[in-house]
Amino acid sequence: MEYLAWLESTGFSIWMRESGVAFFGSLILHALGMGFLVGVHVATDLRILGVAPGVPLSLFRRFRPVASGALAVVIISGALLLVAYPAKALTNPVFYGKLLAASAALLVGGVLSKALLRDSKYDVGPLPGGTRGLAALSVALWIATITAGRFLAYTYNVLMATDPY
Repeated sequence: MEYLAWLESTGFSIWMRESGVAFFGSLILHALGMGFLVGVHVATDLRILGVAPGVPLSLFRRFRPVASGALAVVIISGALLLVAYPAKALTNPVFYGKLLAASAALLVGGVLSKALLRDSKYDVGPLPGGTRGLAALSVALWIATITAGRFLAYTYNVLMATDPY
């Protein structure tokens, strides 16, 4: 807890908490980044699950740079939000659930991308076994990530390490 108290007493952490532009700007960027990141992944997953079968699956590869850019925005804005209230997140098991679900979703998305999006034979042909299950798992993991992220605002026990009660 001492490290968290030290971190939240730094000038940067105080500025992130007290500056409306810094805190809410980071929050807005985090939400927009998640929208693009999750949007690209879920759109791809839904196509794998059979939605819009007329859209070639290989075309979804073009959206990977959007997802990569959005991931960078999510990581940076998330780190800024974490610095603003480190004890609020780092003492909350929901935060770790969110990170675990997001990491698993990114891993599954990477596997699907490597397996399916690089080869146009899957645009119309049958998909390899297990890929639909992975796509469904990916959707579930993104739902878990978003849900956990929203719960973070309401499930904390410690807001500030310097005032744990």
